[in-house]
Amino acid sequence: MANYDFNQNKACEYFPCHKTDKPEEFSCLFCYCPLYALGDKCGGNFTYTEKGIKNCTNCLIPHRRENFQHILSKMGPILEMAKKKD
Repeated sequence: MANYDFNQNKACEYFPCHKTDKPEEFSCLFCYCPLYALGDKCGGNFTYTEKGIKNCTNCLIPHRRENFQHILSKMGPILEMAKKKD
């Protein structure tokens, strides 16, 4: 494991922001999940609210150290989405 694939902010008023049995393993590196933009293709444990908003309350993918490389592997499609369209 590298020293850049995990970060924890216990001083955050929301730490941990998702329920977990292992707060000592909870990573804050991707506080705002980059996979959110992929909608239903993110691979996470999400639902949609009655208003159609994606709810990631039960997802820990961005908060687990072992998922760091998985998230990086999805950056290509995310960057494509962000490109300016003519």
